[in-house]
Amino acid sequence: MTSHSRVVGDNRRTSQRTLTARFGGGTERVGPPTMAQANMIRCILRDDPVQINIHDVWPVPADVTVHSAVDALRVLVERHESLRTTFPGAVSLTELGEQAVAAEGEFTVVVRDHDALPSEPAQYAEAVARDARVDRFHLDRDFPLRITLLTVEEVPAYVCLVASHAAADGGALTILQEEWRTLVTGGDLPVVKALAPLDLALDELSPAGRRKSEASLRYWEHIIRTGPQAMFAEPRVVPGDHAQAQLTLRSRRAGTALTAAASRTGSPAPTVLLAAWCTLVGHRAGQSTCVTAAPTSNRHSPALARSVTALSQDSLLRLDLSGPTFDAVLRKAWGAALDAYRHSRFDSVRLWDMIERTTHDRGSHFGRDVVFNDVSTVLGARQDDARTQAREPGLELTWGPDQELPTRVLTFVHATEPVLRLALWADRHLFERHEAEEFLTGLVLLLEAVADHDVPLDSLTDVTGVRPARRGADWRRIDGCWVSPQAIAEALGAVAGTAHVAVEPAGREDVTGTEGRLIAFVAAGDDLTLTPGRVHAALMDARPTRPEVLAPHWYVIVPAPPSAPGDTDAWRRLPVLTEGNGRSAADAT
Repeated sequence: MTSHSRVVGDNRRTSQRTLTARFGGGTERVGPPTMAQANMIRCILRDDPVQINIHDVWPVPADVTVHSAVDALRVLVERHESLRTTFPGAVSLTELGEQAVAAEGEFTVVVRDHDALPSEPAQYAEAVARDARVDRFHLDRDFPLRITLLTVEEVPAYVCLVASHAAADGGALTILQEEWRTLVTGGDLPVVKALAPLDLALDELSPAGRRKSEASLRYWEHIIRTGPQAMFAEPRVVPGDHAQAQLTLRSRRAGTALTAAASRTGSPAPTVLLAAWCTLVGHRAGQSTCVTAAPTSNRHSPALARSVTALSQDSLLRLDLSGPTFDAVLRKAWGAALDAYRHSRFDSVRLWDMIERTTHDRGSHFGRDVVFNDVSTVLGARQDDARTQAREPGLELTWGPDQELPTRVLTFVHATEPVLRLALWADRHLFERHEAEEFLTGLVLLLEAVADHDVPLDSLTDVTGVRPARRGADWRRIDGCWVSPQAIAEALGAVAGTAHVAVEPAGREDVTGTEGRLIAFVAAGDDLTLTPGRVHAALMDARPTRPEVLAPHWYVIVPAPPSAPGDTDAWRRLPVLTEGNGRSAADAT
């Protein structure tokens, strides 16, 4: 045991020591990782640990001692295999090896004792847990929980816990907290009936499990092949810049409205909120379809409902926003969500291989630029008394620090009743601070309107104060995507020579959609062997992340540009060397 003491803040004194607890009685096991574990292992190896590690804070009930708090943790470790698991072969994104379950071992708990906690003890405990997220878990050897017990004169007050995302997701942490509270308050736990990770991995490798994974890949491919390649495609997008500040909404008004809207429409409150959020995102983006990643815990079956492991994977939701009213969108939201959730178990390597193939064929790119993560049902609704509820703000917006996130819009829903509490990270180039505030205020206004009556979608600007994206006259909606033919020509010019892009009505078999098709005229110059396939490959290798760039559906190779390079008819009058779609062998003329 190690210990030290120091003085912090307004002369409060803290001391810190490390306790070691031993566990045993388990069975040593080895086997393949689950699909969700494999996905999280890759994220742990690749991403900033602050972003991929997860944390939780558990208030300690009265009359709990340090010994009983730590002993309850020991019982949880012995009870759940994922807490005794390492991944000794996880050395790269493609070589994950196996998971190894230990029969016995030890873990440590840092006890940080105080003569008094700060004036906002819950916020202090949250800060302690967040600070512990900065260090990476070593998958081959580290115990997957990083535990700090905050005490006041040796009386436990909070458990601050950080978990490796390969061992647990948000649902698993909720289960662990429930079981830990049961143990420290003298209760008994039932026998574990949920599948252990190794057993789940074997189920996933069964014929039925493989069929589910294949169905998920087909579902994702259909959306990636036919949906908008990016929700936010407008001139304000800055490629590669993802610095965003957290904006938190707390609103009793929204919580009340959401309950009333659920009652009026007969739909569950989470579905109403999802439909409202998608509707407002689509309105702001100027899209008739909302495609969003919606992480799901995959706890739909009884065998997985209380499984302590990493089960969460992305679902991909596609919601038709064509309306004409909010209730019409809402009627489609429940089915769209269920379809997305049931197609969220997949091999992440095969998923990204499919995405690469599909986007190359389509001439698009796929970005996880919009994410909606509703963890309110995982965390559980707060049950405050009437006096506490009355003190909650009608509508409060609070700014937090900037973060680098690979999204354009990310929303975490933490609670829906009695107060709607959510956090938004919005691309600062698309949403200046006042626009982000207007967006969340607009969400509250939309919920209040929906609580009273069905809202026509053509009135959303008046109802919410949120205005759609502004695009230049040259922007067109092609193949379900907002694109700029001029930007496409510039991208082609950077990789293949002078180019001109025109839009003509759809009608050929190789084009998806009816808005039109993109025809690219490319001047070969000195390279008279240039082919559509080489041009398309060069464009896709450059992989422009600008969402206004979609590869042309047809390439026409000509010897040299006309004297009037902006005149489509002038390009058409030039002799054609070769032409084709670029995805297959070029069609010789």
